[in-house]
Amino acid sequence: MKILYGVNGEGMGHATRSELVISDLLRDHEVRIVASGAAFRYLSGIFDEVSEVFGPSFAMDQGRIQRWASFTGTLASARRQLPANVRDWISTIDKWKPDVAVSDFEPLTGNYARLSGTPLVCVDNIHMIDRCKHDREITTGAIDDVQLARAVTRAMVPHAGDYVIPTFFYPELAKGRTSLVPSILRTAIIEAEPTRGDHLVVYSGGGDELIDTLREAPLPVHLYGMRDGDEVGTTDGAIEYRPRSVDGFLEDLVSCRGVITGGGFSLLSEAVYLGKPTLAMPLEGQFEQLMNARYLEREGYGTCALSIDSDELNRFLDGLDDFQGKLGNYSQDGNEEALRVIRSTVEAAAGRTRRDRTKARLQARRVPGL
Repeated sequence: MKILYGVNGEGMGHATRSELVISDLLRDHEVRIVASGAAFRYLSGIFDEVSEVFGPSFAMDQGRIQRWASFTGTLASARRQLPANVRDWISTIDKWKPDVAVSDFEPLTGNYARLSGTPLVCVDNIHMIDRCKHDREITTGAIDDVQLARAVTRAMVPHAGDYVIPTFFYPELAKGRTSLVPSILRTAIIEAEPTRGDHLVVYSGGGDELIDTLREAPLPVHLYGMRDGDEVGTTDGAIEYRPRSVDGFLEDLVSCRGVITGGGFSLLSEAVYLGKPTLAMPLEGQFEQLMNARYLEREGYGTCALSIDSDELNRFLDGLDDFQGKLGNYSQDGNEEALRVIRSTVEAAAGRTRRDRTKARLQARRVPGL
């Protein structure tokens, strides 16, 4: 079976998840990958059949997505890159003739599937916004952002036949042909043996307000992502500015007492799996992060804070034992269930197409009137 697999290049969560799914599918099938940005750079170092295409990006200012700047910047880049880029890619894929397409929030793959009549399966956490029901406790104060997020989600990937959504929370489904599966995690996370240390690990792009609050924290704070250069390795009150390091951050994450981060799905999922209470601070204007953070608090795994101060920090720290207890009830068998559902969904989609093509050929051979 031939599978076309598209990966969104904004951030690394799409890429690391897709690496595991693609590796599983490659055991029995032929897979060609199309990716943009960071996903292309990451996946092209692992797999052979990876093509680079244009992908959208977000403009940020003071921790808030600038919607108009994101739109105009993406449009300007598209005008420069899309015509030749897409034309050459479509020509190559048309000759290859995939049986099924899979998109991890990558728009070109979805549009190709729609135009060519190729069945499409979406595998991403973003479609949680549109495929599930979210009550007022989750959406309050963010109605405009909810509507924008749903519009962008629907526009990014045209209607698919099936949706598989990795998640650590399980709201009611709003639409059919949708499967919720446990989060897909890096092998290093699954193999880790978590311990409960005395430090907080912080990964954030926050500003001075966060620094001022953490400086007075009652626990040591290992902070990543906010200081570079000469400040790396220095201390400031309770804060130690740690250097950017995949292995170093993983070691800190596995051994920490709690996590403070944004509302990004990947790190929240890893913290939940490792049993680490989390204070989530979603980016303003990004409903997907707000949704993740509010469900995290609803499940009892931590707190959601729209802004950070000593009261919010103490609310989180005071609840650490309770959060730890709730996380002890979370159960996930690595990636086994998620990969099994994705594989069966993709194979079933391709199988339906083959049956449809066979039926069409048989009908074409019939002699009218007999």
